[in-house]
Amino acid sequence: MHIAVAGNIGSGKSTLTKLLAKHYGWEPRFEAVEHNPYLEDYYRDIHRWSFNMEVYFLKERFRDLITIAQADHTIIQDRTIYEGVYVFMENNRDMGNLSERDYETYMELFEQMMTVVKVPDLMIYLRASVPHLVSNIQKRGRDYEQSIQLEYLQNLNRRYDDFIKNKYPGRVITIEKDNLDFLNIPKDLSGIIDKIDATLFGLF
Repeated sequence: MHIAVAGNIGSGKSTLTKLLAKHYGWEPRFEAVEHNPYLEDYYRDIHRWSFNMEVYFLKERFRDLITIAQADHTIIQDRTIYEGVYVFMENNRDMGNLSERDYETYMELFEQMMTVVKVPDLMIYLRASVPHLVSNIQKRGRDYEQSIQLEYLQNLNRRYDDFIKNKYPGRVITIEKDNLDFLNIPKDLSGIIDKIDATLFGLF
């Protein structure tokens, strides 16, 4: 199976991916952040580096999808190719960070890729408010994330909600994250696991 964890920057995707991988014995797969050659430049000058970074992420996520499709075991993925397109790319376009020419080229490439892959068996969407996201971003202390604007996070949140409700064709569990601490409170993690079991295996 292919399980995906979706959510805005600072929503807890990587943490939940690790915890669920450990619980179920799934293989975790994380997006390339630390070794992304464009990310720091992007946050310094979003307009200049948007197309470069989005194409890099598209390439990496498509490669992951091919690997996942060929696997004989369950893989849980931190962020998907679909979010990259319908949340981040669309947001950059509407902010004026991409030309129509670049956008059309990107979308044609994405549509070609989608002809050879399928959606995850389950997507887990971590929905969080902007104050919650900001708190988590500050706690983890990545230098290149500290300059992220509140408006940018707000725009991404709106796009995530629209993506989940109106654009994503697969099966989704939505988790309201603000009042959960699944890293430190076992019952919070157990509640998520119960929802996954009920959805995937018909338990409870």
